Amino acid sequence: MIANPISNECDAEAEQPGAANEPRLWIGSGWTARVIKNEDGEGWAVEMIKDGEAEPALVGPWTMGRDKKNPKPLDVSAFNTLVKTASEVLRRHEQQLHALYHKTITVDAQSGRVKVTLDIVPDEYDPHALLGAYDDFGEQLAQVRVPAGFKLSMRSASAWIDNGFCRPSP
Repeated sequence: MIANPISNECDAEAEQPGAANEPRLWIGSGWTARVIKNEDGEGWAVEMIKDGEAEPALVGPWTMGRDKKNPKPLDVSAFNTLVKTASEVLRRHEQQLHALYHKTITVDAQSGRVKVTLDIVPDEYDPHALLGAYDDFGEQLAQVRVPAGFKLSMRSASAWIDNGFCRPSP
């Protein structure tokens, strides 16, 4: 461990293999923070790249240093804040994709409540969706393959249930 003389804490990041602690580059915890010249004009920006990814998960403005020309150097607290922020951005993106590709509706049918799900499979060569039906106990009643553009609504779900779970016509 390397002791931080300002806070008397040990810096575990510095001992990790592949870790870097430089004024404009900080690598650790599965992330790379890089201070770059702002492409939109004056100033500086910081980009956060998750290990194994080609594109940054987060790009944002970075503070100027005291000389008003060069960027403020990265430090452990700034890096930790950037990791937390970039991780949150990725988590929200994953939640958005999940909401886009997975829909659920509950229908009151003659046989009881039925949960109808639509799970879109965004395959490049064979995009499709799986329409599923489940009872109150989570037991699967039916599953059929439908086009990826299938619109799940109360009406389409009820019609599918009333039709004995036969594959809906396109």
